[in-house]
Amino acid sequence: MTFKVDFKVRDYECDLQGIVNNSVYFNYLEHARHEFLAHKNIDFAALAEQKVNLVVIRSEMNYKDSLRPGDAFYVEVEVEKVSKLKFAFHQKVLRSRDDKLMLDAIVTGTSVNERGRPFLPQEIEQLFS
Repeated sequence: MTFKVDFKVRDYECDLQGIVNNSVYFNYLEHARHEFLAHKNIDFAALAEQKVNLVVIRSEMNYKDSLRPGDAFYVEVEVEKVSKLKFAFHQKVLRSRDDKLMLDAIVTGTSVNERGRPFLPQEIEQLFS
C-alpha cells in the first residue's frame, strides 16, 4: 500500500527562477518518510533516545519537472527491504492538479546502534512482515 502526504509550495522554497529549489525536495521527502514511520507507529525520536539512529546512506533523485509557488502536491512513500541491513524508500512527488510526476526518488537507509554499527531493530523489521 502506498502512503501519501499532502503539501503546498511556499514562496520562500523557490529560487530566483521561480521554481522550487532542488535542495528543498530533500526536505519534502524526509518529512514524508517521518510521517510514514509515525503512521506505522515508529517513533523516530524515541529510537534516537534509545541510541538507535536511522540514517540515509544513499539518495537518488530524478527531477522530472518543477513545482512553482502555490502548487499543491503530494509525496508517495513505499518501503522495501533491500538486504539484511538496508531498506529503501521509493518516493514520488506528484503535482495534485494533474497528478504529474515531478520527482522520482529512492532513498536508501539503515539503522545504527550507539557504536555506529548497522543493524535493523524490530521496529524496522516489522515494516517488511
